[in-house]
Amino acid sequence: MVKFVHAIEGLSLWVGRAFGWCILLLTLSISYEVFVRYVLNAPTVWAFDMMVQMYGALFLMSGAYALAQDTHVRADVLYRLFPVRIQAALDFVLYFLFFFPGIIALFWFGWEIAADSWRYQEVSWNSPARIQIYFFKTLIPVAGGLLLLQGSAEVMRCVLAIRYGRWLDRLEDVRETEDMLMHMSEVKRP
Repeated sequence: MVKFVHAIEGLSLWVGRAFGWCILLLTLSISYEVFVRYVLNAPTVWAFDMMVQMYGALFLMSGAYALAQDTHVRADVLYRLFPVRIQAALDFVLYFLFFFPGIIALFWFGWEIAADSWRYQEVSWNSPARIQIYFFKTLIPVAGGLLLLQGSAEVMRCVLAIRYGRWLDRLEDVRETEDMLMHMSEVKRP
């Protein structure tokens, strides 16, 4: 079960890192648009649509990554005081009550939206460039599928925590600077 959890987590991390490059594309396209609009007085017709799609792709595809890294916002005022087994049992129940129904709906209706968009070869109606958006809408069910996979890994993580009384270690990825500084200060203490 641990290998399965880490395999799903690894996929979520890989997808999150891959779509993290959208930030670079977003930054470059905004910089380019600002330059040509205000310096050359020649705005583009495509840059705004590209920015919207890059931001949307980043937002959609980072959900499973954030879940895999346990970085979603949690109201843990009392939760963190509970023993691990109670935390895991609570998470287990809440995944089935709230997480899975919402994500299944995202996947199901996202699939319908994407299928319709592909059928009509949908283009942006509010853009003079009339760019294709059916590729972008395909990311909705893909993101839902990745969240369902990562959610199943989280449920398995809960089962392991209930059984053994400790949380399974997560795969490491980037860390916040303040976390690294706190860790470094703890290591330096005599």
